[in-house]
Amino acid sequence: MIEEVKQQLKKNAHTIRMDIIEQVHSAKSGHPGGSLSIADIVAYLYFVELNVDPKKPDWEDRDRFVLSKGHTCPAVYSALARRGFFDPAILPTFRHIGSILQGHPDMKHIPGIDMSSGSLGQGISAACGMALAAKKSGASYRVYTILGDGEIEEGQVWEAMMFAAHYKLDNLCIIVDYNGLQIDGPVSEVMNSAPIAEKARAFGLATFEMDGHDFDSIEKAFAAAKQVEGKPSLIVANTVKGKGVSFMENQVGWHGTAPNDEQYEQAMKELKEAAKCL
Repeated sequence: MIEEVKQQLKKNAHTIRMDIIEQVHSAKSGHPGGSLSIADIVAYLYFVELNVDPKKPDWEDRDRFVLSKGHTCPAVYSALARRGFFDPAILPTFRHIGSILQGHPDMKHIPGIDMSSGSLGQGISAACGMALAAKKSGASYRVYTILGDGEIEEGQVWEAMMFAAHYKLDNLCIIVDYNGLQIDGPVSEVMNSAPIAEKARAFGLATFEMDGHDFDSIEKAFAAAKQVEGKPSLIVANTVKGKGVSFMENQVGWHGTAPNDEQYEQAMKELKEAAKCL
């Protein structure tokens, strides 16, 4: 990856992380852990990968994105705002009465949201439908969806993968945020989903792995997925829950807890210090 592009992506991801902390602190509720773990992936999607136009959010030929793990929407809200879909000034209204930015994505009110989501396990099915629609209509757009590693314990996820393979949806790219933690504890202890790539491969998907915090690795995985023909792709993104805030990293308690005022100040101080190195 060109160094200038990489540095800009690092800055974009850093802004997304600061916006995440701002949103959940302002709301006094939300899910910072999983939002922070996908910040780099979301930055790459919205600033490099996705063919979208903020001026035409309903453009028929746009690429589609479904956040199947909808509770981590603060990351996507930030990316949409920073990409120009709406004013970043409304980000602190997250989860407030009357705000368009509710606790899960709402396609009816938020520019750039392609599917309302939040009922875990269902977003990937919607993504499959979008990809099949493109195939049936001869459209060229691609469809991307991010799932949580706890979410893939849902049986519907595997039914959707079987569907995607059966219909040869090579315009579909599934990303699993593999941060190892879900609301009840380590995924390996609650309901071990490993080995994810091998299972997906057995279902007929092309599988790849990437470091979800390294832009060279992210670029390589998405480029490889685009080359696949005749089958859908699944990327296992190895990430750290709470990435970027020291006291949140790898701590299951930050799955769905908002920082108090003192924790907010500490988190923002850390992020501002890190920004100086970018």
